[in-house]
Amino acid sequence: TGEERPAVAATLRALNGALGRPAALWVKESGARNLRHRDFLAPRAALSAAFPGGEVPADVVAGVASVGGPGVLPVQGCQETPAGLAVRLRRPEAFRRLLGLPPGPGPAAGPPRRWVVLHCPALLGPAALRPRHLRALLLTDHLAQLLRAQGVGVRLVPALGPEGSRQVLRQLRVEWPSGSGGSGLPDAVSALKQALGQLPCATAREQGLGRAALPEDAICKVHLRSFVEQQGLVGYDPNLDVLLVTEKKLQTLAELQQAVLQCMVRNPWCCCLSLSRHCQGSCCSVVHVVSCEEEFQQQQLDLLWRMLDPGAHTALQKHLVCGPVKVTNPSSPIGADQYFQLRKRQMYEASVMKYGELAQDEAWTEVIDTLTVAAIRFEMLSTAHRSQITLDLEDSSISTKGTKSGAFVMYNCARLATLFDTYQRAVERGTYPPLPPASELNFSCLREEGEWLLLFNYLLPFPEVLQQAAELPTPTKGIRITANTETVCKFLIQLSMDFSSYYNRVHILGEPFPHLFDQMFARLQLLGAVRDVFHSVLATLHLPPLSQI
Repeated sequence: TGEERPAVAATLRALNGALGRPAALWVKESGARNLRHRDFLAPRAALSAAFPGGEVPADVVAGVASVGGPGVLPVQGCQETPAGLAVRLRRPEAFRRLLGLPPGPGPAAGPPRRWVVLHCPALLGPAALRPRHLRALLLTDHLAQLLRAQGVGVRLVPALGPEGSRQVLRQLRVEWPSGSGGSGLPDAVSALKQALGQLPCATAREQGLGRAALPEDAICKVHLRSFVEQQGLVGYDPNLDVLLVTEKKLQTLAELQQAVLQCMVRNPWCCCLSLSRHCQGSCCSVVHVVSCEEEFQQQQLDLLWRMLDPGAHTALQKHLVCGPVKVTNPSSPIGADQYFQLRKRQMYEASVMKYGELAQDEAWTEVIDTLTVAAIRFEMLSTAHRSQITLDLEDSSISTKGTKSGAFVMYNCARLATLFDTYQRAVERGTYPPLPPASELNFSCLREEGEWLLLFNYLLPFPEVLQQAAELPTPTKGIRITANTETVCKFLIQLSMDFSSYYNRVHILGEPFPHLFDQMFARLQLLGAVRDVFHSVLATLHLPPLSQI
């Protein structure tokens, strides 16, 4: 059709432009009560600040009612209300424009113009991962998927060695590269050692200190505090002082360096290789995703890398720090594998209580495994990464029951699969005709409150939700950044709640009477789009949709 997909941001820009004021005055409504009367509101307080006496000229109101343009939702009218200026949309037209379009294009074809190296030091630690390591690992995996969905190239570091936690990663459906870090790693380590020898703030073992002065595995020590002061760096822990440089630390930096170099080589637009002094490092950035317990050690490595390789990419290192993971009722320190097995057993027991004794076949094993992964990912990722998480190992309800759990999301996704499977079998029996093309559907049949909620709060904004969750804004100062990845889990939970409420209230596949088909077809088109949103968003969590529960 050539139509641009409607978007919240484009509509808000048009509405704000129509008011002719620099401030952003309009807000999108989302609550069911307010959506009965309006879709967008310019609140009275904001209007009072922008217009003398809060009075909006009639010609301005008329201009709001006639806004349009690419990506702008169709406006039915604008009127003054006690709450402010209220805009209502032409809803059947909005349904047509969102449900009648083919799926939007994915990321642009061709090599990514921007690359991000995501470094998760948790995989460098002890062989047995703890829940706090798991949080950083799952966040890194999720962020990688979100970035890729926006067309950003991603390199994951470190490569998983032969002794790595492969079993836990496989159970949690974490896709992580394996290997030794590349054939060029020994040369890179040697180059870093040479650079280390040139540092004025490094003290080597050979400089008359004697073997007793440094631990056996230390190559030398470097003075971080003086480097921070000389460079005028901000945001680092004031307790950083002397760092003992070991072979393992240099191997970690060498692998990071190799990953950055590979990103630059694969990016034809990158100027870092030939014009490094002019490059701002925007074509490849490095983000360290760490638990708060490991933040200090990562800052040490950050500074060491800056000392040894003073390029644009090291200057733009950023740290994404996860808050603590508090485990209640542990009989002993619990590992990630024990945590997974515990939640899996609880998920199985909860499923037996709900559905009766389960068949011990491969299909149900796969369902329980998927529900367990969903429960753990939502438990770890639905809280802002800066905040503390509390895992109650005895209380399984947060994981297996209620509307806040990953299991609830997967259950509603499965309900949609069952609906369309039931419809397809009815079509094959001749009970219903096949679903006509979207261009032939009558979307004015969609008048139920829950239908507009599903379209306006989920189908419309979901591309922007994923885009915003993948943003890694550069801080004004310091080295910490914040990612709002928790909005993805919250989006899925809220979508599941509103879909469940609608589905419990409205009978989709009614009696096979021709005069009822128009409404049934429009509803199936709407719910098919809801299903596609579930699938697209769940993919960023490495969760496959379930066809049954």
